[in-house]
Amino acid sequence: MRPYAWCQIALMVALSSGPSTLVAQNPDPPEAATGFLPRPAVVARQAMVVTANPHATEAALGVLQAGGNAVDAAVAAALVLNVVEPQSSGLGGGGFLLHFDAATARVSAWDGRETAPAAADESLFIDDAGKPTGFHAAAVGGRAVGVPGLPLLLAEVHRRHGHLQWASLFEPAIRLAEDGFPVSPRLHALIARDRFLAGDAGSRRLFYDDTGAPLAVGTSLRNPELAALLSVLATEGAEAFYRGGVAAGIVRTVSAEPNPGRLSMDDLERYRVIEREALCGAYRRWQVCGMPPPSSGGGSVLAMLGLLSRFPLADIDPDSAFSSHLFAEAGRLTYADRDAWYGDPRAMPLTPARLIDPGYLERRGAEISLKSSIGRAQAGHPMLDLPPVDAASLERPSTTHLSIVDAEGNAVSLTASIEDAFGSRRMVHGMLLNNQLTDFSFVPDNEHGVHPNRVGPGKRPRSAMAPTLIFAPDGRLHAVLGSPGGSAIINYVVSAVVGLIDWKMAPDAILARPHVGSRNGPTEVEDSSVGRDLEARLGLFGHETVLRDQTSGTSLVVRAPQGWAGAADPRREGKAAGY
Repeated sequence: MRPYAWCQIALMVALSSGPSTLVAQNPDPPEAATGFLPRPAVVARQAMVVTANPHATEAALGVLQAGGNAVDAAVAAALVLNVVEPQSSGLGGGGFLLHFDAATARVSAWDGRETAPAAADESLFIDDAGKPTGFHAAAVGGRAVGVPGLPLLLAEVHRRHGHLQWASLFEPAIRLAEDGFPVSPRLHALIARDRFLAGDAGSRRLFYDDTGAPLAVGTSLRNPELAALLSVLATEGAEAFYRGGVAAGIVRTVSAEPNPGRLSMDDLERYRVIEREALCGAYRRWQVCGMPPPSSGGGSVLAMLGLLSRFPLADIDPDSAFSSHLFAEAGRLTYADRDAWYGDPRAMPLTPARLIDPGYLERRGAEISLKSSIGRAQAGHPMLDLPPVDAASLERPSTTHLSIVDAEGNAVSLTASIEDAFGSRRMVHGMLLNNQLTDFSFVPDNEHGVHPNRVGPGKRPRSAMAPTLIFAPDGRLHAVLGSPGGSAIINYVVSAVVGLIDWKMAPDAILARPHVGSRNGPTEVEDSSVGRDLEARLGLFGHETVLRDQTSGTSLVVRAPQGWAGAADPRREGKAAGY
């Protein structure tokens, strides 16, 4: 760690309490904010579950109490989330999963990311005039549907690590789909807000009443078509999703006008889940593990932590504008590199190791000023003979996350998604299909060359999903976490890691803090009373700021003296529970 003139830092912190006359806009995120309800952390001696919905948490906890392990509980919870949180995740999408095996102390990383059809190429999101299409022109319909990965992801991890019978894990989800569950205020608000959902016949039947109005809060939502699909997969295995009648229905739905896609039966049959090497690195004396590409989440989290490690954050007030300034500046550099270098690992010209190399991060971190903002950062050159390609892609924050630790100390961190809220707005077999192909770069290349996140046959689009495990200096598992939130996931996860390690904050206090960060654009500040005050003080560092709702959904499990503490993000409807 470099020495700093503490009188200078003290001066900057003092200045950060001054007034400002800045006025910021408030852009509307795709998965809208539906309130902020602080939830105290829950402590349990043996096991802990945190998911995005109480029904899913209860299902996972029941599995653990019946003798299941963390993988069993994660499968049950993910299936229930498809029923009760259909706007965010489900069998029609994909995900990334980290597993910690307590007996062997091994971390494994499972890639269930969607793949592009064999017929997809760089023209997928280019219009007749040769220009990139608008986001919803690409996302709504079959064009952006990739081969779903979640069914096989759950099956493969369960085959390797599960304990209970596969079919038994489907029972809670089938029961909820058959019997119904009351529509929550959040689900109602998101249905009412969506401009495209009612255009799909299946969605109209499921989410709207006989008058065409969104289902009211408290209305029982039954999904017999999804129950039937779940029953097939429970008895025949996840492979039934990728062949036969189920697959034919998916292909038929994707191929329908308007805006048809290019998915084929062969694409579904060829899909494979990939077990990859987890991406782990040091932060202070702790070890942080995440997902490798095609997720940029693990590498970007480690890069941002590496940039922040140059600063003694433990000695800086976490509520000061100075700490927020450092966090935003580290974010600018990290996101610049992410946009330039990450994509399908087969197309990346370098490995994440180069982007998290301490020497490289030392050079990058020297660009951070203690006095003023960088503004827009340029991508770095970890390979000096290879110029970076600047091509951002749109990532929408309709995603879910669950964190589980069982009584044996095994853990699962799973982030799953269908991409935009309600995905492609194409429903088949009672599930919504993803629009994950819009996570590719719409512009395939520029003057520097072909972007690693360019659309291509069989490729997996870049993601920001960042399931994360933290290990203490003594090697013991310390925390399990992750969040939805599109490309902002990286900022949300890094904020939680810093809160745990540098500031020793309680898990519920970490999640209740206002979000501040930059994705190499304006500094985004959460629109709250505390956030508005902080936004004003950041003006003294020359930040261009924007106030906005930030709909994270962090699920956090942390080792506690009494066992495990769990906390759910107050911005969504999650729940922590243990025994």
